[in-house]
Amino acid sequence: MSHDQQLFVPADFAVPRTLVADGFRLEPLGAEPNERDHAAWTGSIAHIRATPGFVGRGRPPVEGMSAEANRADLVRHAREFEERVAFAYSLLEGDPDGGGDVIGCLYVHPSREDPARVAVSHWVRSDRAAPDARVHEQVTRWLREVWPFDAGRIDYAPR
Repeated sequence: MSHDQQLFVPADFAVPRTLVADGFRLEPLGAEPNERDHAAWTGSIAHIRATPGFVGRGRPPVEGMSAEANRADLVRHAREFEERVAFAYSLLEGDPDGGGDVIGCLYVHPSREDPARVAVSHWVRSDRAAPDARVHEQVTRWLREVWPFDAGRIDYAPR
């Protein structure tokens, strides 16, 4: 792990493991929701690629990926979360006591272009696009109120 990665969040910062908001919740992305996660994004590839923050990034791959490759990607995200170098969350619909459909994902990581900046992006499934602006608004507030980032360092494409 590089020095830059170690400094992404302070060592004494308790990384939030959840956000329960109006109509959705965030939980750390891991291998557990593989089938639901895979179904969520593979059914919405064009929609996600047209989402602010994803345009021109080449993700997700147009051709999709196998469930096994998706699981490996989820495991990588979980490892990055535990290593505190990047934070990926499942965006879930439903009650905070568990369950609920995967309706998207949220990513918080150092910017590839400038590691001193924070890149934040999220997507929602094409059939669950209605709460997109509300997710952006509530995540923006959460980042400002809970996370240790200066608001001027955060790049999060508006809705």
